[in-house]
Amino acid sequence: METHATYDDVNLVLRLYDLRRESRMRKARDWFATSFKARTKDEFDALCPAGSEENTYFRMVVSYWEMAASFISSQVLNQELFFQSGRELLFVWEKVRDLAPQVREATKDPSFLRNLESVANSYIQWLNKQSPEAYSAFTARVRGMSR
Repeated sequence: METHATYDDVNLVLRLYDLRRESRMRKARDWFATSFKARTKDEFDALCPAGSEENTYFRMVVSYWEMAASFISSQVLNQELFFQSGRELLFVWEKVRDLAPQVREATKDPSFLRNLESVANSYIQWLNKQSPEAYSAFTARVRGMSR
C-alpha cells in the first residue's frame, strides 16, 4: 500500500539536501563525479588506497547515499517523493554497480551498499514508468563518463 508523502518526508528530504551542501561533502561529491572511475577492485585499490583522501571521499559519498537509501528501505522516507528530486542516488549507484559485488566478495560482506542497490533498482523501475527511455539514456551518460 502506497502512502502519501508527509511534511516529515519533506523535511527529511530538505535535511538530506542541506547535508549535501556541507563544504567537505561538496568536495567529496565533486571528486566522485569527476574522478571516480574504478570498475574493478584493483582499480579501486589503485585510485583509493586506504588512508588516502580519495578513499575518504569515496566513503563519504557512498555511505551518505547508503544512509539515505536506508531511510527509504526502512519506509521512514517516502520513496515517491524522494525519487522526484534524488537522482544523485542513482548516479552514485551507476558509478559503483560493477564494483559493489567485488567489494562484497573481497570483504565477505554481502550487505555492502545493499540499501543503495535496492533503492536504485526501485528507482530504475520508477523512472522507466515515468519515461521509458530516460534510464537507458541516463546510464549511458553516467557509465560513459566512467571510462
